[in-house]
Amino acid sequence: MSQTNTTVIIDTGCANLNSVRYAFERLTDDVLVTDNHEAIKAADRVVLPGVGTAGAAMASLKNKQLIELIQGLTQPVLGVCLGMQMMGSLSKEQGGKLVDCECLGLIPTEVTELDSQGQPLPHMGWNQIEVSDHPLFDGIASGSYLYFVHSYRAPLSEYTIANSQYGETFSAAIAKDNFMGVQFHPEKSAAVGSAILKNFLALDKGSLNMKLQEAS
Repeated sequence: MSQTNTTVIIDTGCANLNSVRYAFERLTDDVLVTDNHEAIKAADRVVLPGVGTAGAAMASLKNKQLIELIQGLTQPVLGVCLGMQMMGSLSKEQGGKLVDCECLGLIPTEVTELDSQGQPLPHMGWNQIEVSDHPLFDGIASGSYLYFVHSYRAPLSEYTIANSQYGETFSAAIAKDNFMGVQFHPEKSAAVGSAILKNFLALDKGSLNMKLQEAS
């Protein structure tokens, strides 16, 4: 099965993909939702969505034999919300229990409960981000508002490419090589979210490597 110039959204089996799919379809005609291994490998870029808990999502990826496939992808890959958290090495979230859940290990960071410092969890609603010069945020100003829904977070690290604050300051986006993840929901974040998705659609293997070299 061959796809050209295609953005594939992985059907993880544990997420409502409609809002993510509609957001991309407003920007491009070449969007495919699938768990077909050949289609995923052949895509120009891949989106890893997710809702719920890391444990359930990782179990679904294992059942679909997608873990090693995702780990071996070389094109730009964008994780959204739980999809971002699954890119880390470990998550403490599994069905409301604080247990270690081994994740994809694409970005060396561990996901733990957000220290909201007394504010309600989940962190839900619009919040500002501070951005880096990563190509995912081309043209996006620090102070822009994005929509969040989460109780767990990746800490600040060398892999942080945007941060936000709700109690503590946490990673709003992380990246390593061709793997990028956003904690917020770009598909629910109006014009700014759409601009970030458009930046992602502009990336392929060659352009991402070139832009990363320019930014370094």
